[in-house]
Amino acid sequence: MKHGLFLPAFDGLADVERMATLAELAEEAGWDGFFVWDHLRYSPPVRDILDPYVCLSVMAARTSRITLGPMVTPLIRRRPQVVARQAVTIDRLSKGRLVMGFGIGDDYPGGELACFGELTNAAERGRALNEGLTIFKGLVSGEEVNFTGEFLRAQEVAFHPTAYRTSGIPVWTACRWPHSAPLRRAAQHEGVMVIHLTEPEQVAELKTKLRGAGADLDNFDIVHWGQRDEKMLYREDERYAQWAQAGVTWFLTGPGPYNLVYDEVHEYVAAGPPRY
Repeated sequence: MKHGLFLPAFDGLADVERMATLAELAEEAGWDGFFVWDHLRYSPPVRDILDPYVCLSVMAARTSRITLGPMVTPLIRRRPQVVARQAVTIDRLSKGRLVMGFGIGDDYPGGELACFGELTNAAERGRALNEGLTIFKGLVSGEEVNFTGEFLRAQEVAFHPTAYRTSGIPVWTACRWPHSAPLRRAAQHEGVMVIHLTEPEQVAELKTKLRGAGADLDNFDIVHWGQRDEKMLYREDERYAQWAQAGVTWFLTGPGPYNLVYDEVHEYVAAGPPRY
């Protein structure tokens, strides 16, 4: 099981140089990946927020080993053709270390969808995400895309250069356990990023649902977002080993999103991933 940092560029981390320094430190400390939240707004007391793609570009330039990516981008509020250009640029800069995380987004009170006139109905957001993923994956492959959907279209267009890897850029899609529709979506891609899993025993049911939806679990990432390290719960070696034995391939954790203090996060990253 690989271990990734899962951090927002909020407040005390809302500084590109600091995010780049943390990425360098993460590589030195033995972390396998560094994933950055994608938000335009967040609930108080969060105030300062940076764009994840700009941060990831600098982080990619300053590292050479760790996996990087946005986790997760609500593709419905970004144009898939623009994201495709951004993703290929970062993927080539990082020499194939980018993973793209996508989801339908949330619109909690004070959120970031309704205030900008974006879709708020969950079912519509799901259909729009599926369309966006079709366009995104076609464009990063270099093939000509001809697609007309309910929400999006792309006609007679091909993008070059392509992704650094001939296999393309891996896509993980988000799921709030135990909802089935996001799992059916994830099964068509390269991984699932799951929140609200609470016990390793739940992974068996998760894998059954993914397999039933057509996922090739031998070539598929199951990504678990652990608790935000309250009381150091997931620093326990035995607990991490249980998740690994259950079949989780990536475990993401990190402090935040509230009251982020750079020096405290620096200390957390420097401590490295758990050993077991």
